[in-house]
Amino acid sequence: MLDEITKQVAESDGEYALDRKDVAKVLYAVDRDDRDALIALMEPLHAADIADLLEQINAFDRMRLVKLYGQEFDGEILSELDEAIREELIEILHPHVLAEAVRELETDDVVDLVEDLDEPQQEAILEALEDSDRAAVEQSLTFPEFSAGRLMQREVVMAPDHWNVGEAIDFLRDQEDLPEQFYHVVLVDPRLRPVGNVTLGRLMSARREVLLTSIAEETFQTIPVMQEEGEVAYAFNQYHLISAPVVDENDRLVGVITIDDAMAVLDEENEEDILRLAGVDGESRLSDRVIDTTKRRFPWLGVNLITSVLASLVIAQFEEAISQLVALAVLMPIVASMGGNAGTQSLTVAVRALATKDLTGANLWRVVRREVLVGLVNGIAFAVIMGVVGVIWFGSPALGGVIAAAMVINLVVAGLAGIAIPVVLEKAGVDPALASGAFVTTVTDVVGFFAFLGLAVLVLL
Repeated sequence: MLDEITKQVAESDGEYALDRKDVAKVLYAVDRDDRDALIALMEPLHAADIADLLEQINAFDRMRLVKLYGQEFDGEILSELDEAIREELIEILHPHVLAEAVRELETDDVVDLVEDLDEPQQEAILEALEDSDRAAVEQSLTFPEFSAGRLMQREVVMAPDHWNVGEAIDFLRDQEDLPEQFYHVVLVDPRLRPVGNVTLGRLMSARREVLLTSIAEETFQTIPVMQEEGEVAYAFNQYHLISAPVVDENDRLVGVITIDDAMAVLDEENEEDILRLAGVDGESRLSDRVIDTTKRRFPWLGVNLITSVLASLVIAQFEEAISQLVALAVLMPIVASMGGNAGTQSLTVAVRALATKDLTGANLWRVVRREVLVGLVNGIAFAVIMGVVGVIWFGSPALGGVIAAAMVINLVVAGLAGIAIPVVLEKAGVDPALASGAFVTTVTDVVGFFAFLGLAVLVLL
């Protein structure tokens, strides 16, 4: 059965996924200790694909592969790796190989590489850098974690705002240490304050005598060096930025953030929200050890246990009614389950809208009204269905009416709770993605059981 599942997963992999046969060929070359064959297989692969390969194989094979691959190890591979495996490889790599790999990286990638490492590993990487690069990396590390200062790269292409196109092109051609990739020339005033961006496309298509300020982009945003990286990613997404200069407290240029780094942050935040909605720590990785994964999941399973006990206490209040009418025990999970699903739907929409700043004080009540009305309409529709089921199944129109009414009540409450709870938690400074699920489920369970069993006692007994 497991082999069949593995086969189905492999067949469902996308066009850009790593081919399982290629992984087998690489491991075969490692088993034979055939370095030439290994290099021939690895050379066509992108750094991200090699990182995926290293993450998919076990620690023993990973160690053998890295040692055999040796001098060919690319610094980009390190920047693509999962943090836990990256630390493992840094310990395996020969210091000379590590030094060569790190020297190829931009300063922002080096910062990302070293910021979560232990001090001995940090020092090993910093020692491999040239003095100027080391100073830039160490200065970036002084900024708070998850700030623009950590995200930016120090290599910036800039030009005085009074230059023309010809002067800028001549300047660029004379430089020997331009960044490997850049999208803009940042225009700065005499105080080194950025005043505009000129894209390389506009620069190369304009005549030499044209002033740079006349071909600067209309949309121009600067990023404060202390700004939280989630806000940076939002600005890139909101204003369709390709790159943006980073400024200090005096508005002077200190670095630049490019779209690839901003989108990586956005992707990480989306991933964290998805994991937290399921009550899983945002730091969880497939490569984590069993004990680490258990520690991260245990607290929220404990919270879920407590909330389940609360729902059970509600049921216990109606123990006598359930013993007299067994049909109540059969039908009550349906009401709670429907409410839980409806609440999760509203909750997911709300958490995502809060993250993208689409849900604000200006439109909150409109969104709340919409979710309540959606819950009401769905509640009525399913109430009719369950009312008919109750009559056909148990031959009791009264029982059908009770479950129909309970369904309407619980779906309306679910829509309200799914929006209101994340908003309240965010106002209280609690991550709504992490904490909302347990509260919404508790509300829908308690309300569902209380409405159904309470109405049953009033109408049927």
